[in-house]
Amino acid sequence: MGSLKKLNAQERHASVVISNLSPRVEDGRYPTKRVAGEVLPVSADIFKDGHDVLIAMVQWKKAGKKKIHERALEPYENDRWGTQLTFPKTGKIEISIEAWADDFLTWLHDFDRRLTGDQEDFSTEIEEGRVILNNAAIRAAGARASEDADAIEDLTTRLMKTPAKEVPEMMHAPAVLELLARWPDRSLATRSEDSIELVVETPLSSFSSWYEFFPRCAEGIEGKHSKFRDCLPRIEDAKAMGFDIVYFPPIHPIGVSHRKGKNNTVTCEPDDVGSPWAIGSKEGGHRSVDPNLGTIDDFVWLLEEARDRGIEIALDFALNCSPDHPYVRNHPEWFYHRPDGSIKYAENPPKKYQDIYPLNFHCDEWTDLWEEICDVVLFWVKKGVRLFRVDNPHTKPVAFWEWLIARIHEVDPTVIFLSEAFTRPKMMQTLAKAGFTQSYTYFTWRETKEELTEYVTELTKGHMRDYYRANFWPNTPDILPYHLQGAPPSAFKIRAALAATLSSSWGMYSGYELCENKPLPGREEYLDSEKYQLKTRDWDAPGNIKEFISRLNRVRNENPALQSYANIEFVPADHSEMLAYYKWSDDRSNLILVVVNLNPHQRIESNIHLPLEALGIFGNQEFTVTDLIYEESYAWRESTNFVALDPRTKPVHVFLVEKG
Repeated sequence: MGSLKKLNAQERHASVVISNLSPRVEDGRYPTKRVAGEVLPVSADIFKDGHDVLIAMVQWKKAGKKKIHERALEPYENDRWGTQLTFPKTGKIEISIEAWADDFLTWLHDFDRRLTGDQEDFSTEIEEGRVILNNAAIRAAGARASEDADAIEDLTTRLMKTPAKEVPEMMHAPAVLELLARWPDRSLATRSEDSIELVVETPLSSFSSWYEFFPRCAEGIEGKHSKFRDCLPRIEDAKAMGFDIVYFPPIHPIGVSHRKGKNNTVTCEPDDVGSPWAIGSKEGGHRSVDPNLGTIDDFVWLLEEARDRGIEIALDFALNCSPDHPYVRNHPEWFYHRPDGSIKYAENPPKKYQDIYPLNFHCDEWTDLWEEICDVVLFWVKKGVRLFRVDNPHTKPVAFWEWLIARIHEVDPTVIFLSEAFTRPKMMQTLAKAGFTQSYTYFTWRETKEELTEYVTELTKGHMRDYYRANFWPNTPDILPYHLQGAPPSAFKIRAALAATLSSSWGMYSGYELCENKPLPGREEYLDSEKYQLKTRDWDAPGNIKEFISRLNRVRNENPALQSYANIEFVPADHSEMLAYYKWSDDRSNLILVVVNLNPHQRIESNIHLPLEALGIFGNQEFTVTDLIYEESYAWRESTNFVALDPRTKPVHVFLVEKG
């Protein structure tokens, strides 16, 4: 530590050790995340030389503010201390810990121990107590707490007159302990070197239901390109199914050069509408809308109409440019170039995207490019957009996203960014650390009981819990997973139930409710993909599962247990294709047990084994489980219970557990 003379007062007297403060993300490099009202457990290792009685306080203040709040930490075991905090409002919070050896409690503890021996004269110990109380009275008087100061002086007088054997009873009185706890000697307190930077976000950041549809296909009428003002029935249908966010693919002008045809063919017909992700034409770029959809005023009208119905509209933020984008003409320096000087189109071998030019975030004029992109986001925020699904963020620098999201949150901290990155785990995790509110996941490809259990545990119980919020999607316009190809409606119900109950946020791409399941042969893609053509649909076609989806979302909206992210525990089930787990509200007043048959073709029977004490059920207490989807109730008493699920009629139980 160098020369003793160079140690400051804090270092000289920091005899309390405070270490392993949790939860911190990468040792504080990135903020920890919670939503308003969500529990944050704070803990640390706290100890000191000797046998002094320690007091530890967690302290917090809003970023940029001076007022400090604090709460006592409780000792757990092996010198670990902790407590739980909740914050009702959004914002940034700075959290640290202060601890000290409490002179009064240490004196009282030693006094108690001395009485168990053969000591007869306690005059010295009484005098030590008098000095400690006198100093506490001085501190109270200095803070103009005259009532407390007088009470401590009265206590001092009583101490001097009380027989030694009666001192503990007097000093251990709750009123006395509370009085002295208000005026401790903190002159030698140690403050933690580390702190927690906490970002408190809106509840929608953690609990949400997304429904994606292409506005140009809103009506589903053959050959008709719908407009923004034709989208209200589709939005109202999403609302009726219980969704609170409607997500639009890019709404900007679509390029003509190298426009892709149906099923992503490299040649297109005159009536082909192209991919919305090939952004930019003579009609404009990222600040414009496709004239075939209407005007920006039409979009703002739809945004407000949707919000009046309790629906938020999320925009796709895709940093793609078609060869016709104004950037190509005005800022060719922002793109990648071949040796011959021509601009490179996007590739993900063997896939080629001749209709898209990727931006070069490391070009010589990168600062101008970054500022321009930030201005584009702010443009839509000012129009009223609060949510952005970001296309392929893993193909842009992490530093760019950290900067951009911070800039946007300076203007509006409630803006939500959903990361659409199906890539290497560490990149997905780092994007979440850098600021993305929610993230896509590998759920789409997790099928077996073991895969689902392991993956959800990784997301909610490990280090990812403090920064990564998983949004589960059973399908997307890009992904028709093999297990849904040609699958029966039961498979769609099972995957929807898993997505909606394993995580607090989930979403689905339109057509899922119609059980669309025809693939491009040999690929995890839809045949006649809506990405490249107008789609004809009967939104109420026979065989749809809209009623099931509606019930599922209604149950989520009515039960707080399903609205929290990391509150999940798996339950043993004897059958390898039966998955069971339970979730609970913070106050344990709401308890949900989910049992899913993972086999969409076969009836499954299994015993499940409930941890009754963990559920708050003791002895031989009877309890009721009520299926909130199918409205059936069962009286259970034992920890082991029989469950049978036939996917053709009932693939899942979502039980409300009620103690008798």
